[in-house]
Amino acid sequence: MAKSNLDTAVSAALWWRGVKSRTVPAFLPLLFDEHRHLVLKGGGGSGKSIFAGQKIIERCVSEPGHRFLVSRKVARTLRQSCFHQLSQQAREMYPDEVEVIPRGNSSEMYIRFRNGSEILFAGLDDVEKLKSIHDITGIWIEEASEVAEGDFDQLDIRLRGATKYYKQIIISFNPISINHWLKKRFFDREDKRVRVHESTYRDNPFLPEEDRLTLEAYKETNPYYYTVYALGMWGVVGKTFFHAQNVQEQLEKRILPVRVGRFAYDYDGLAISNIRFVDDDTSFVRIYQEPSPGRPFVCGGDTAGEGSDSFVGQCLDNVTGQQAAILRSCYEDGMDEGLYAKQLYCLGQYYNEALLAVETNFSTHPQKELERLGYKNFYVRERADTYSGRTAKSFGFQTTSRTRPMVLGELQRLVREQPELIVDQTTLDELLTFTFDEKMHAAAEGDAHDDCVMALAIAYHARTQQRNYDAPNANGRKPWTKGMWEDYRNASAREKEQLLAEWGDPA
Repeated sequence: MAKSNLDTAVSAALWWRGVKSRTVPAFLPLLFDEHRHLVLKGGGGSGKSIFAGQKIIERCVSEPGHRFLVSRKVARTLRQSCFHQLSQQAREMYPDEVEVIPRGNSSEMYIRFRNGSEILFAGLDDVEKLKSIHDITGIWIEEASEVAEGDFDQLDIRLRGATKYYKQIIISFNPISINHWLKKRFFDREDKRVRVHESTYRDNPFLPEEDRLTLEAYKETNPYYYTVYALGMWGVVGKTFFHAQNVQEQLEKRILPVRVGRFAYDYDGLAISNIRFVDDDTSFVRIYQEPSPGRPFVCGGDTAGEGSDSFVGQCLDNVTGQQAAILRSCYEDGMDEGLYAKQLYCLGQYYNEALLAVETNFSTHPQKELERLGYKNFYVRERADTYSGRTAKSFGFQTTSRTRPMVLGELQRLVREQPELIVDQTTLDELLTFTFDEKMHAAAEGDAHDDCVMALAIAYHARTQQRNYDAPNANGRKPWTKGMWEDYRNASAREKEQLLAEWGDPA
């Protein structure tokens, strides 16, 4: 190897060793990330802000002529946070590359490197300062949860024009509210230009032990702080209706569906046939448990109303109560009442002709469409006939001042006693944002939604109208349960003969 090549390789190896020694391992893959938006969501002490500073300085030193803008909501908070941090990092990482950093008694904030790269600082409340900054090649928004979405859009627009390097906005924040626009924009929708990274103090091996203990102590003293700053999870400001800790623990498990997609089918204008599930990671049906022959299921449905909400179908295993699947889509995705009814029909058929309990408050069209398509297994409600005085029976579930608190109370008890039955992330998010208002009325907080919650509550309420055991198999006997198998395996040879005579073959 030529001497110059050897020198280059040695320099690269030494550089990489230095990078690894000062970087939280969880962030190392992001050092070379080139997405337009690099979104760093994390709790306190995770190292996300330190990493953002490291990446900016590395790029300034290795890519001459950069003009990075570092911003927060309020200009006066920049000096003691971002400017102080980056000044210290630049001096420690590349002291020979730094040309100018204004002294502490100067009102100016900038860092200039010998190769012409610059780091500039401006608050979003300092409009004139922002207008005077041109030719921006990269941006870091610290504490982005303080920033309005419109302010972010203005910064996004400013990062334009030709440059020989990739353009990136680094966004770092603590997840203070589950209703924040950051969640809706970067976490609840797909965008190929976005890379999301989540971290907590547990990822940071450099964090002092005292800081770790402080964060962990919030579990007993301040549940909200523990959720946001220790666990790095979206916070809920209001008083939650459902057991928040149980829901958070389920969210932490990050259980993924076994399949995601939608139902395809043949339709001749009268009936649906040839139902099949089409896998598609961007679609609206998430399956967590595949159906098995003879297994009973229940589906609760909640319609989108006037259009602001979603069409939802929640499917449960009626033997265990486990959430098996969820259908969730809205008008914006191209869904309407007719298509919803057809997908719900397919969902029910897919799950062994599950019992369907569809809310009929806003519109009866989905229920009537399901009946027209020939679906057979419906939840039945009783109502008084005002003309005859006799009790009449109707298909579908109606939410009233009497039934709403009843089904929500049932679901509240289940979340408190058996939270492991609920696994879908969107459903769990809605359970967290279902809070009490100032009049102690339970409803979705702010502009959050409750479609998944209501559909789930309806499904659990409807379970009593569906059998809770597997259908008999080909030999006319019910399949063996898990408990029966355990008893059989633990039995003696003679006891096994007796059990087989009593229960029949397990096939």
